[in-house]
Amino acid sequence: MIITMNEPTNPDINIYLSLLKRVQSILIDNILIISAMFIIAGILSNYENVPDWVRITSFIMLVGVYEPLLMSTGGTIGNRLMKLQVRQYADETKRINIFQSYSRYFVKILLGWLSFITIHMNKHKRGIHDLAAGSVMIQKK
Repeated sequence: MIITMNEPTNPDINIYLSLLKRVQSILIDNILIISAMFIIAGILSNYENVPDWVRITSFIMLVGVYEPLLMSTGGTIGNRLMKLQVRQYADETKRINIFQSYSRYFVKILLGWLSFITIHMNKHKRGIHDLAAGSVMIQKK
């Protein structure tokens, strides 16, 4: 993992986000994921003898693919509803790539809420997961 401390290309363009905005976005995403789990469980309950691997694969797809894949396209549904974007720290005009997205996600999952400790400790409000992935969460002006 490379932690970059370079200044962004144009720090005056964007508004850096507080923890509250991020938590609101996470809450929306979690509601969507839990709803999708209930829907999938309801659909699978209509069939007899559904193999466990189908249920496991569905869960992995929702939890392990939703956030990283959507972050690499600019943000999750919760991010988009809250008008948040994840960008490369070195160049905020560029989206993060899939490798950065998975790095960011795994650090966030590994550390949990501890990853958010650094948000109020730096002027760009970057969490540990952002530092690890070279990303920044912004809200366009």
